[in-house]
Amino acid sequence: MSLTPDHLAIDLLASPAAAGLARTLLEPRLNKWGASHILDDAFLVSSELINNAVNETPGAQIRFRLGRDAPYVSIAVWDSSPRTPQVRPLQNVTLETLDLSPESWDDNGGWGLALVISLSAECGCTRDPRGGKWVWARLKF
Repeated sequence: MSLTPDHLAIDLLASPAAAGLARTLLEPRLNKWGASHILDDAFLVSSELINNAVNETPGAQIRFRLGRDAPYVSIAVWDSSPRTPQVRPLQNVTLETLDLSPESWDDNGGWGLALVISLSAECGCTRDPRGGKWVWARLKF
């Protein structure tokens, strides 16, 4: 783990527990930076980016970075997959169009990147020249 007054960097195992650990580390940082009012948005964005990395590279190493560059907080997650995340096309969803059966429950997801886009001042995906990619978002505070 790397920690400076304006940055936090940690390598994580791509597992379901990774998002919770990152949120635990994120909260005191945002409070210290006077950005506690964006805590819920930062939790959601970091969870979505981490869970996408976990789904792409289960059991592998991922990297979580948090930085402050006022008036922004930057959240970035690296994984080794070369695949660029794709935003699911938005559509009207109703209870009638959802298949809530146990067999299809997970098929109703895929809206995370759209949420990240809506909460972020900017976001994107940057290829790492050493391999993999960084998926990142900047939140204004």
